[in-house]
Amino acid sequence: MIARIDGHCHYWALQRGDYDWLTPDAAHLAPIYRNFGAVDMRPLARAAGIARRILVQAAPTVAETQFLLDQGRDDTDVAGIVGWVDLSSSDSVTTLERFAANPIFKGVRPMLQDLDDVNWIATRPNAKTVAALKHLGLRFDALVLPQHLESLRRFVEMHPDLPVVIDHAAKPAFAAPTDDPRHALWKLGMAELSGHPHLCCKLSGLLTELPAESRSTPEAAVAALRPTVDDLLSWFGPDRLIWGSDWPVLTLAAPFAFWDEVTARLLDGLGQSERAAILGGTAAHFYGIEGGRT
Repeated sequence: MIARIDGHCHYWALQRGDYDWLTPDAAHLAPIYRNFGAVDMRPLARAAGIARRILVQAAPTVAETQFLLDQGRDDTDVAGIVGWVDLSSSDSVTTLERFAANPIFKGVRPMLQDLDDVNWIATRPNAKTVAALKHLGLRFDALVLPQHLESLRRFVEMHPDLPVVIDHAAKPAFAAPTDDPRHALWKLGMAELSGHPHLCCKLSGLLTELPAESRSTPEAAVAALRPTVDDLLSWFGPDRLIWGSDWPVLTLAAPFAFWDEVTARLLDGLGQSERAAILGGTAAHFYGIEGGRT
């Protein structure tokens, strides 16, 4: 039996001062403008039967990565850390080597969605730094929007030996009008990227992209997400899909238990082994988590 793993969640401590996106003047973020950590996550995970979790960076600083590694040292339920380095600098090779000496460090995530240049990932990473990722056996989390998928495809094709996962299924533009070009960009881009066998996709962060009326009840959320999840299953299959909570950002849209219930309904038609892959097996394989089977 494969242990359940939350493939994407966050801890943060506001006093650290490098969460530029999380500010007191951002009214819509007020519910998550506080510290979050193991003491908050542990009861939620246990209620859902989740044994381990992957912590993902929420600030583009080396200090953030060290903070997460410190959290992982103290929280035995943390199975891996996805941190940050400046991929455009060869100086980051030394930093990667230092982080990778800790076996809980699993990979890096540049915050591509926040960069003005949609082609950054295809043009700016330093060759020595990307080579170090591969040499050290690390992974790459791609935090992208539909408009980044073409440049991500170019990056993926340049580096077929680097394991890549798309965070939050590239955030489909659920709330946009039907003629919004992001819909076509998402569908074409994700279909093309799914053809690369070293690339996975996270089933996470979707509730926060839905308009409020589409997440008013679990039934409404399932109906709104079903076509997208069916597409992802068709393109990637269970063995390349990783479930994640995206907690505590998730709580801007719904409680942890709500997303857990919606997930169960979305996956209800799958077989036991397929559900087990999405809910833990794929994460264990992708991130190289020992003890992924219980």
